[in-house]
Amino acid sequence: MTADLLIRNARPLGGPATDLLIRAGRIVERAPGLSAPGVPVEDAAGKLALPGFVEAHTHLDKTLLGMGWHPHGAGPRIIDKIDHERALKGPLDIDRVAFPQSGLLRRPGTLELMDRALAMGVEVVGGLDPCAIDRDPKAHLDAVFALSQKHGRPIDIHLHEPGEMGAFSLELIFERIRALGLHGQVTVSHAFCLGAPDRDLVDPLIAQLAELDVAIMTTGPAARPAPPVARLLAAGIRVCSGSDGIRDTWSPYGNGDMLERAMFVGLRNNFRRDEDVALAFHTCTRGGADVMRIDGYGLEPGCAADLLIVPGETVTDAVVSRPMDRVVVKRGAVVARGGTCTRLVA
Repeated sequence: MTADLLIRNARPLGGPATDLLIRAGRIVERAPGLSAPGVPVEDAAGKLALPGFVEAHTHLDKTLLGMGWHPHGAGPRIIDKIDHERALKGPLDIDRVAFPQSGLLRRPGTLELMDRALAMGVEVVGGLDPCAIDRDPKAHLDAVFALSQKHGRPIDIHLHEPGEMGAFSLELIFERIRALGLHGQVTVSHAFCLGAPDRDLVDPLIAQLAELDVAIMTTGPAARPAPPVARLLAAGIRVCSGSDGIRDTWSPYGNGDMLERAMFVGLRNNFRRDEDVALAFHTCTRGGADVMRIDGYGLEPGCAADLLIVPGETVTDAVVSRPMDRVVVKRGAVVARGGTCTRLVA
């Protein structure tokens, strides 16, 4: 569904006030004093206009949000959380997730299910901790990359492995990208190993990420080493962010608010200056669009009219204040105000 809309007196990314004319779900003109008889008008009253947030990494199949409070008893290790989750979601039968949530090789039949899901049209091949979970990195990565080759799909490998173990898995991933010519087709999520303090370990990995156009997803985790966002972006690496789990069997935290996620990324990277906080905002907006190859993203004429109107003087002000007085526009239709859905979009 698309709509026409005239947004008056908005400040795109904190710039001068202007109007945005939307026709059939796309921004067609951006200038002060626009006129569009018969088109609904949304007066932004000098508030910020921000491009739509891009949630580039979340496990909506696991969320318990809206299902009442669930007590959390999962252990500290990834495998503890996996086993806890499997015990609690037994009645659910999820067929269309091409991600080995509980491991690929250690769960017989998972590879075949992923193959079927991809044949049904699932867009991305997933992988998970080749060393730490499956304990057979060569076989795990060979299987993941084979699925990618068979179905012509990009890859997203969730790599929680720290330090030298994670670096070893990354090197194996790099080898396969080079051999198969999959430059720009692989995302590594979490990549805790890039947060290691040893620059002699991390810097060569960053150089190869840039060479092979491997994207990185970070949630800005509070309790794990985190990829250095500023260094990655300075190296030309595409960086995105996401909520990961949203109040699920792994953790009671999360609400899906990507403006809050930008704050988490900023805090985790010790971003304090406005230009640095803008990098955290980037991971939740343009960075996500770049990683997910979203065409027509932004606030310029020709872009899809997906945007947010929020109070604030600057982008940094919005990130640190996280106002709930928001107007959400999707393809030209106002779909939410103040956190309340006002319209469903097909």
